[in-house]
Amino acid sequence: MKIINRNPLAANHRIGKLMLGLAGVLSISLLATSAQAEIREHTFKVAIAVGPGAAHYDGGAKFCELLDKKSGGKMKAKMYGSGVLGKDTAVVSSMQGGVIDMGIMNANLLTGLVKDFGVLDFPFAFANEKIAYTVLDGAWGKKLSDKLLDKNIVGLGYWEMGYLNYHTSTRPIKKLEDIAGLKIRVTETPLQIDFQNALGANAVPIPYVELYTALEQRTVDGGNQTFINLEVAKLFEVQKYVTVTNHMYNPQMLLMSKKIHDKLNDDEKKVLNEVAREARDYQRQLSQQYGAKALELLKSKLTVNVLPPEEIAKMKEKSKPIIEKYSKQYGEQTAKEMYAEIEKASKAK
Repeated sequence: MKIINRNPLAANHRIGKLMLGLAGVLSISLLATSAQAEIREHTFKVAIAVGPGAAHYDGGAKFCELLDKKSGGKMKAKMYGSGVLGKDTAVVSSMQGGVIDMGIMNANLLTGLVKDFGVLDFPFAFANEKIAYTVLDGAWGKKLSDKLLDKNIVGLGYWEMGYLNYHTSTRPIKKLEDIAGLKIRVTETPLQIDFQNALGANAVPIPYVELYTALEQRTVDGGNQTFINLEVAKLFEVQKYVTVTNHMYNPQMLLMSKKIHDKLNDDEKKVLNEVAREARDYQRQLSQQYGAKALELLKSKLTVNVLPPEEIAKMKEKSKPIIEKYSKQYGEQTAKEMYAEIEKASKAK
């Protein structure tokens, strides 16, 4: 007869050895995962064309502060303002090459990389900031931002510079016809040029960092800026009039070199994304506060008037051929989807 050993002590011993072995494997695995997910030391350069006092610069400073705090002091970022690292177009090229880590700039300057970004410049597209936030922070905005990845740029969120309004030195703009013949500074984008020309102005592309000098020397009669930029850049020193038109909403973007971004591990990317979202919301609040404060200051320095609704309607009518033309150039599908999202956001309570 075969005798079966049913010694419970021996069985428990074998199970104990097995559990110890599994615990050892699990411990090694957890250590490896922990090592891979460790937040390492990084220092990022953040380029921007403006200096302290502008909402997107101060929002960038908040981003740097939050990144340091939420990474336990491991991930740091430093602002380089007033265009010291070069013009925005040069900064984009440097980010693509991994020379500059990050940048904050006008979203329309990305049109040269991804033509679809041009639709953000369409006149009178966003009736108010709430609609803009809903569209840009939603699926449509992400889809647009993701188009930068093939160009070695990562979009970390849409920030805000506010609405563009006219400023002039020669005469106030009280009706559409007053724009005729004025030399108006614009950003270096075709739509901005064509839009001002369609209104009767002579559009002159000039980098922002050169704007004050151009106004001072009367190279141009005026331009269109946010109230904040008019205050921070002290453009009121070389201008006489401001006309409120809110003809273009001006989104900014926090951008990062994909070459630098790809070197981050998952935990580092998680911290970066959390900080970017928090800084975005903070920056938008600053934009609202700074804009209201700047307008009050401008009223004490310049003559400020609001263009009547009937004149705004004329501007909108003049802008229709521009929107039609550039929808074809920048992407009819992208433009169609944007306006569909704008309509949806406009109806939402």
